[in-house]
Amino acid sequence: MMTPNRALLVLPLLLFAVVAVFLVGNLGRPQQAVLKSAMVGKPVPQFALPGLDGGPGLSSRDLAGGAPALVNVFASWCLPCQVEAPHLATLARQGATLHGIAVRDGPADTRDFLAKHGNPFARVGIDRGGQMMLALGSTGVPETFVVDGRGIIRYQHLGDIKAVDVANLLRELERAR
Repeated sequence: MMTPNRALLVLPLLLFAVVAVFLVGNLGRPQQAVLKSAMVGKPVPQFALPGLDGGPGLSSRDLAGGAPALVNVFASWCLPCQVEAPHLATLARQGATLHGIAVRDGPADTRDFLAKHGNPFARVGIDRGGQMMLALGSTGVPETFVVDGRGIIRYQHLGDIKAVDVANLLRELERAR
């Protein structure tokens, strides 16, 4: 029989083993569907965001103008947003229309970010409080949505765009025509 003192020594090891089995068992599993926006397949919510430095902002009307577009949710303080910037430029060079929603940023921070990392966006809307990000069903930054020419969200890309994602996003844009 185990003494109470010995049981107290074994208990942390047992708890560690249970946690380790759980973590190892979940490695490689796909992300849970709960991260996907419930807005995919639905119209973009009505919105109108101010632009950067008096420039054109972004509104739901801009996304229902007849051509599909990518809507990228980003922030100047987001490191993965910096990493994906060259791939957004590649998408723009390959003919994709991109619009940006700068989340929880001031105009100066957004302007500095775009000056440093490039501005592939036709329009940038400033979402200071993050309400539009939440309305889209976005779970964080960066995220990118494919919106068809009628303003319906057709696809959601979670996380930063990598080089291997460019072809898929171009395909999704084509499917949204």
